[in-house]
Amino acid sequence: MLEPPEPKGKLDAETVNGPEDEPLDWDTIVWPVHEDNVRRLRQRIFKATKEQDLATVRNLQRMMLRSWSNTLVSVRQVTQRNAGRGTPGVDGQVALTSPARMDLAVQVHRTARSFQPQPVRRVYIPKANGKRRPLGIPVLTDRCHQARVKNALEPEWEARFAPRTYGFRPGRSCQDAIAVLHVMGCGKHPRRRWVLDADLTAAFDRIDHAQLLAKLGTFPGKGMIQGWLKAGVFEKGKGFAPTDEGTPQGGVISPCLLNVALHGLEEAAGVRYEASDPARTKRGCPALVVYADDMVALCHTKEQAEHVKACMASWLAPRGLTFNEAKTRIVTLEDGFDFLGFTVRRHAGKLITRPSKAAVKRVKHRLAVEMRALRGANAAAVLAKINPIVRGWANYYRGAAASRTFAALDHYLWQLTYKWACRSHQNKPKSWITSRYYGRFNPDSTDRWIFGDRDSGAWMPRLCWTKIVRHGLVLGAASPDDPAQADYWASRRRKNQPLLDRSVLILLAKQKGRCPLCTGFLLHADHEPSSPTEWEQWHRVTRKAITKHHVAQPTAPASSTRTANAGRPAPRRNQHSSTPEPPNGACLSRMPRRVARTDLRGAGRSNALRLPGRIGLRSLSSPRATGWPLGRSDRRSARV
Repeated sequence: MLEPPEPKGKLDAETVNGPEDEPLDWDTIVWPVHEDNVRRLRQRIFKATKEQDLATVRNLQRMMLRSWSNTLVSVRQVTQRNAGRGTPGVDGQVALTSPARMDLAVQVHRTARSFQPQPVRRVYIPKANGKRRPLGIPVLTDRCHQARVKNALEPEWEARFAPRTYGFRPGRSCQDAIAVLHVMGCGKHPRRRWVLDADLTAAFDRIDHAQLLAKLGTFPGKGMIQGWLKAGVFEKGKGFAPTDEGTPQGGVISPCLLNVALHGLEEAAGVRYEASDPARTKRGCPALVVYADDMVALCHTKEQAEHVKACMASWLAPRGLTFNEAKTRIVTLEDGFDFLGFTVRRHAGKLITRPSKAAVKRVKHRLAVEMRALRGANAAAVLAKINPIVRGWANYYRGAAASRTFAALDHYLWQLTYKWACRSHQNKPKSWITSRYYGRFNPDSTDRWIFGDRDSGAWMPRLCWTKIVRHGLVLGAASPDDPAQADYWASRRRKNQPLLDRSVLILLAKQKGRCPLCTGFLLHADHEPSSPTEWEQWHRVTRKAITKHHVAQPTAPASSTRTANAGRPAPRRNQHSSTPEPPNGACLSRMPRRVARTDLRGAGRSNALRLPGRIGLRSLSSPRATGWPLGRSDRRSARV
């Protein structure tokens, strides 16, 4: 009797955990294989949750917690990709080299069942209102374990979350929350004109542990989560303090736990959806948009808004959460309200979304402080510090009616740079200063007052050059963990283009958005930055990883090169080496007339040895590959 064939995409223990004799070398890990293993396990958990097969969900989650692929991907995310990878916990440990990351991965995998959570390190960051927000930074091993547990817990709840919760969820951002508010409030006669603008008081620090753990049910990693919740806090000068409530704001899994704790708030507020369309609110019901601890309820009348507030307050009280009365108010759309750095207001029969006055004031203060600190520095240092702030702010607000705001900020930035230039050269005439620091640096613009560096040719971009493009709202309850929506997320990744130069976007399209070395995505539609600060970090960190390499043609003949490399193992095309050997006949210097190929790389150190002849990007074939002289677009590319 013939046995039925194995289903496609099924993962066995060996595939997930990896072969026992796998070489423990971080630079030779085939990352696409391990990321694909984790992705498929997440999709299977999501699908089983949708089918309400709880037994299968728990079995798959146990497999995820035992997965070697999950450990590798989690360690890579914490130690190589996150912006806080260099921030230690109470033990002072970080892993910034390949051997250290490999040792950490082995340690995390071996102590998956026996590790003991350690207290978090308390630090404070300034808030917009002048106060300080407490952050809890776990130790490095705890962060890796939290990332492992998050990959097992998150897909289960992604299948349960309400369609209009957008905070800290894969595939969703602040722009989605603003876009759905615009859709519900636009038109000449919107039904919901009253707004409950609510904010929770210290949501992360006051979550009730018993309520949260009860929601997790029989989740296999429930004991680990309980250990992190009860680990305590260590603050310099104050010592150790136990934690009886809340989850540390700074942990990898904390945002996911907050979303789990707030699940059910929509139902308590009286929100009901159509049976034919789960993403469409029924008539007469309020509409609730939630982004972490910030939420907005659109109601038909003022009485309905007050009733929704009372119902939500009674639902939040047993969970240890309360409204911040200083920030919670009931207004009309004509009065307007601020949400996630935007001002949403109806004016002359239209709903207009623009950057809030508080956000503009904050960025002006930030620019003034940075320029004051740059006194005595050169133009290159000014561009390196200010450009990410400008690009990050423009990226975040490019979906709003921000043209006038961009123009006003450009004028303010020009005043700051001109003041800096005059202070740097107090004995020089104004004509000398303007000719040195201002000119037509951008060949695509006729503006002669662009601030730039004469030595490198780099310039400061203007915010008004940013094209206003409305953000494409995410589809209903769509999730990247849903295997049935793979085509949708691939299309969304192509449409949502970041604020990059045209030459970079062309190369990204030709490479299909992937790094030619590790075949990983350079830009993720499901991991879009959610604030101006995160966009700034993206331009400072991730933007540096998208590096252009102009690789010169080998000087030695092909036969001699082949003979010299005989007996050496072929370099891996998916490898990002942190300790590259000197290239044999090739270099990464910009050769003006002998350019062989231009490509975009992902994160990692220089990898010159593995570039020539190993990429095989057929889509990058062009006349310039034959060694023609560089044109104007190539000179621009060299300054990105």
